[in-house]
Amino acid sequence: MELNFHPLGDQSVLIELGTTISEETNQQVRTISALLDEQQPDWIIEYIPAFTSVTVLYDPIYITKHQSPLNRDQLPYDWVCEKIQTLLSKTTESVNHQPRTIDIPVCYGHTYGPDLTNVAEQNGLTEEEVIETHMSGDYLVYMIGFAPGFPYIGGMDEKISTPRRSEPRLSIPAGSVGIAGGQTGVYPIETPGGWQLIGRTPLTLFDPSKETPSLLQSGDHIRFTRITEEEYGRLKEADK
Repeated sequence: MELNFHPLGDQSVLIELGTTISEETNQQVRTISALLDEQQPDWIIEYIPAFTSVTVLYDPIYITKHQSPLNRDQLPYDWVCEKIQTLLSKTTESVNHQPRTIDIPVCYGHTYGPDLTNVAEQNGLTEEEVIETHMSGDYLVYMIGFAPGFPYIGGMDEKISTPRRSEPRLSIPAGSVGIAGGQTGVYPIETPGGWQLIGRTPLTLFDPSKETPSLLQSGDHIRFTRITEEEYGRLKEADK
């Protein structure tokens, strides 16, 4: 695993694992994340996995207090880089958790997917072809970001790739399934946004009252399935 370290401010380090989005790089991101979860070093405040990197926020005061006398002149940033390299040298790629596959039911079109027609027209397809193509993708959650629990999902067929809206909406309902460029995603909470909305799921993707608030995690595999409006209402009620 090739690592490149970069300072971010005075108490964080960016671990860069590549420059392109790929399943291999995502696997490396998850390896480091799983290791940090397992080891939980006292000097770490938080870590943030992304498409091709992991940012580690550290406590420079804790580090200064616990450095050995021989390392008193070493900057906290350099000390952290060495510690991370030492941790990784003691592990293997098998640290990762077994990937999960999660089914996300979607009611496509109509009031739940107001941009479905636009996506179809921009790609020279029928609405039904867009839906079938969207459901047939081999999807992987690369990262969580933008809003709490928001999954950036790769693996969508390029033939339904559609640019973001020129004018973002001020409010998008939670559960809305959208397309932006070559990615698809699901809005976990009500928020402004510019993705092309093609449907909505009744599942709750983010619940701050739960021990693990986000339903989805980096590395999850996703299957989108189609449901009717009646099924949407029933599942929405059951999900409360």
